[in-house]
Amino acid sequence: MKADPKADAAPAASGGKGKLFIMIGAAVVVLGLGGGAGWYFMHGSSAEAAAGPARKEHSSSKKSKREEAPPEYVNIDSFTVNLQPEHGDQYLQVAFTLQVEGPEQVELIKANMAKVRSRVLLLLSGKKASEISTVEGKQQLAGEILAAVNEPFVPHGDEQEVSDVLFTSFIIQ
Repeated sequence: MKADPKADAAPAASGGKGKLFIMIGAAVVVLGLGGGAGWYFMHGSSAEAAAGPARKEHSSSKKSKREEAPPEYVNIDSFTVNLQPEHGDQYLQVAFTLQVEGPEQVELIKANMAKVRSRVLLLLSGKKASEISTVEGKQQLAGEILAAVNEPFVPHGDEQEVSDVLFTSFIIQ
């Protein structure tokens, strides 16, 4: 006798539905894990939350300023400085960029550029070539320039908000 084609098709269809449900379930699990991981990395771990509100409050005012606007940059034109004598006459030709927090700081630095350049010139002219020729020396020098530039321009005034010194040219000869 001939087998009924409808009877043979029924078990095959039910097996296909089972595989379909398994695949859909696996996809839901993978998407759920991906979403959970994304949330975890976007919102931080519970260890940060357990660190306490005091830590968050302390850094929140500075963070909110930084998150509001991206940093701005002020180019300081190249200038040449005589270094302290070590092995004959040596000089430093340097150019750098200041990273500041916001457009009002850019304007403040530009308005007081003569003071900025004078402070840096006085700082650099007291250096020896051996002190600033290494990577560590350059990093230390960047920190000293940062401190000098952040000093208030007026007595008892607020410090500038310069956050980094980025050398764009640094030649010792």
